[in-house]
Amino acid sequence: MTGRDLLGNRLLCGAVGVAGLFCLLEASGRTGFIDPDAFPLPSTVLSRAVLMTNDGEFVADIASTMVVWAVGLLIATVVGVCAGFLLGTVPFMERSFRPIMEFLRPVPSVALIPLALSLFSDKFDMKVTVIVYAATWPILINTMYGLKDVDPLAKETLRSFGFGRSAVLWRVSLPSTAPFIATGVRLASAIALIVGISAELLGGGLDGIGSYVLQSSTGLNAMEYIVAAALWAGVIGLVTNGLFVLAERRAFRWHTARTEVV
Repeated sequence: MTGRDLLGNRLLCGAVGVAGLFCLLEASGRTGFIDPDAFPLPSTVLSRAVLMTNDGEFVADIASTMVVWAVGLLIATVVGVCAGFLLGTVPFMERSFRPIMEFLRPVPSVALIPLALSLFSDKFDMKVTVIVYAATWPILINTMYGLKDVDPLAKETLRSFGFGRSAVLWRVSLPSTAPFIATGVRLASAIALIVGISAELLGGGLDGIGSYVLQSSTGLNAMEYIVAAALWAGVIGLVTNGLFVLAERRAFRWHTARTEVV
């Protein structure tokens, strides 16, 4: 079975699973097993989600969330890669900062939102800061892991031809670590989206998917709007993850092939 056939089967299995869950929830609501007033029917949510595409305010909220997500992820990528290379290539730096990393990494990013609110008066800066904190860790860890996975023979071979430390880093370490960095960025993208929407929801503000959910929670048919907005958030996360996966496969086919052989 080729990789394309396997991907097709995964998509088909995923579609069947989603359709099965949809039918199960729909039947549970129509038979009274689940109270439709407490949790709206999937058909009602889907219909509302489609109608929301004509809502200019909601479309603007999606755009606002995506801008914050993109800015935060970009900054986290730069910080994570630079810090990862520094800690991964200088043993003294890794030994010095390892205790700090192990202390800060388990701290939930959502728990830092109140602190960020007190430090930043601008909502945009607050959301970007929280996203950067949360999204930097997977990129940093994957970069350090990728550096440790670099073939030492390749580095020694380049040194034997007279290349310096920076040349070895640029010609060997960076290309070998790139697939790990890409994986870290893909994982960080999902974290950034979750944290960004959470910051909008908990930190208030006038724009973003989280703010839309917060404002809709006090209106008519609130649960219907909330679930529909959550559905769109899930779709955005699914699409962005799929785009990152596609980019990884096209950019690092050699790494995928090597992994399959191993």
